[in-house]
Amino acid sequence: MFIVILAAIPITTRVVNGVDARPHSWPWQISLQYLRDGEWRHTCGGSLIATNWVMTAAHCINTQNTYRVYVGKYNLVEEEAGSKAISTETIVVHEKWNPIFVAFGNDIALIKLSEHVTPSETVQLACIPAAGSILPNDYPCYITGWGRIFTGGPIADKLQQALMPVVDHATCTKFDWWGPALRDTMVCAGGDGIVGGCNGDSGGPLNCKNSEGVWEVHGIASFVSGLGCNYEKKPTVFTRVSAFNDWIDQVTSAVTV
Repeated sequence: MFIVILAAIPITTRVVNGVDARPHSWPWQISLQYLRDGEWRHTCGGSLIATNWVMTAAHCINTQNTYRVYVGKYNLVEEEAGSKAISTETIVVHEKWNPIFVAFGNDIALIKLSEHVTPSETVQLACIPAAGSILPNDYPCYITGWGRIFTGGPIADKLQQALMPVVDHATCTKFDWWGPALRDTMVCAGGDGIVGGCNGDSGGPLNCKNSEGVWEVHGIASFVSGLGCNYEKKPTVFTRVSAFNDWIDQVTSAVTV
């Protein structure tokens, strides 16, 4: 299985065949940025799940880097009212994450911010689905992020979105899809050969509206095929958030981490 993780190195990029999102319509989306040569650079997305906690992908984290989280962003190259860069206090990577074997799963990390953010029109908390929630095949969800417009393609500044229906586990583990090695702690979306996540989307949300009309973050963008970001029958693979509710609660409720 030839896979590519989705962190941007080092350029800011966007969703393949996505469209510009309406500004601040995904107000839990954050930009995870790292300091390099005196300049802050976008590397991954993420979701604000509490006023001082962000959920992202484990593979986005390099212990050698200094990070900050930008909340309320839409255009990464413009000054925007209501946006704010916040330093990190603690970063907790899942203890079973293996950076050598991405397909083993557990690609999840939590970032404790150095201060609480105040919810506003541009900054809101993400909702997490109930533990064990499994979406049916073809359920409509949206990927959002600043990932590449196509494999190896140019960068974009504005947050992108794209409709990426869920591919159920039975389909995604077929031999001509991702195969039986795909973990049940993952969720697939896309695979039509048109739309896909790409470098720079890592850690960002798979947004799905529930039966009550509330958006929930069901996935954390993890990896795509080495054959291409939007290769047919190789949907973008996300960490399934509903498989990690207990872990998230454990980390965020700890007195010290």
